[in-house]
Amino acid sequence: MATKWNLDPAHSEITFKVKHMMISNIKGNFTNFNAEIEADDDTFANAKTTATIQTASISTHNTDRDNHLKSAEFFNAEANPTITFDSQALNGNVTGNLTINGITKPVSLEVDFNGINVDPWGNTKAGFSFEGKINRKDFGLNWNAALEAGGVMVSEEVKLAGELQFVKQA
Repeated sequence: MATKWNLDPAHSEITFKVKHMMISNIKGNFTNFNAEIEADDDTFANAKTTATIQTASISTHNTDRDNHLKSAEFFNAEANPTITFDSQALNGNVTGNLTINGITKPVSLEVDFNGINVDPWGNTKAGFSFEGKINRKDFGLNWNAALEAGGVMVSEEVKLAGELQFVKQA
């Protein structure tokens, strides 16, 4: 029988980084997301993973930019309120279906299983780190602007990363 692990949001984060004007990186994160894992054992080798991110929770610490990212030119958060990810196995990397802007594509992420420990209140927790890359245009995030000196305002490649902690359910 599979064991369920629920996300501990207070000890988890999902971040991204994208090249701006071809000269610097802009970092951001999502502040509202949830995930769960169903695993046959504590190796998580054949674990099923699901995650849901509230699109409107995107934050780059700049209100104007965040509002632009939530608009129809990017995520269209009103029409597409969630970003989802689901996979069937977790073996050093995880390949699953990522849905952004109503478009689903397979994505592979590198995952490090950081181990299991028991917190001071007796909760068994598991930690994972992940990173990967996607092409934003694969998900219909096409807005851009050409720069006078050459290049574009926003790169197509988006780097994803996360630190996730899960609590084992009884």
